[in-house]
Amino acid sequence: MRIAKKTTMARPFMQLSVLLAGAGLVAAAWAADPAPKDTTASNPLGGKAEASSAAAKAAPGQPRQITWEELVPKDWDPAKEFKGMDLSALDDGDPRANELLMKMQEVSNNAPTNPAMNGVEVKIPGFIVPLEEAKGEVTEFLLVPYFGACIHTPPPPANQILHVVPQKGAKFRAMDTVWVSGKLQTLRNDSMMGVSGYHVSATSVTKYTGGAK
Repeated sequence: MRIAKKTTMARPFMQLSVLLAGAGLVAAAWAADPAPKDTTASNPLGGKAEASSAAAKAAPGQPRQITWEELVPKDWDPAKEFKGMDLSALDDGDPRANELLMKMQEVSNNAPTNPAMNGVEVKIPGFIVPLEEAKGEVTEFLLVPYFGACIHTPPPPANQILHVVPQKGAKFRAMDTVWVSGKLQTLRNDSMMGVSGYHVSATSVTKYTGGAK
């Protein structure tokens, strides 16, 4: 996946667009290609998945493969406080633009988690944003749903960021795509790279190879 080129839109409003997109749809605002409807080998991290009874239930003793959409409460609408606003009436020099951006970032940072996911053993694909490294291995990182998040673009909503601490250091680099398996907790963490709404004590961090393998 590649990051879309900048348009003539002023950067503050590009940031506003990303924040308003929210909840698993953020990738579509920044990626050159639209987010896929499900997990695929060419782009593993889409928003909406075609749910099936087989996908919804994990095999005994195995983590349940989930989509990023499942981390977002169904009744959460990050844009409800901003509906009806005419962003085109503001420009970069307008103090109201910065105030609106700060308010949207606050909404994003405080995005609610899905309580039904607390304590669930899960398997989810994502991109690595390293936080701590030792001896060439990543010992703590954020998992995000689209390329460039927290590094080249504003952070996704907190309910779309996982704070991951693997049992063993993982030999991966920033923006590598991986599968993370472990117990999911609704636990907030603030880092210099973004605010995460979930924590995973990862039993496994493996290279993404496509599908559920």
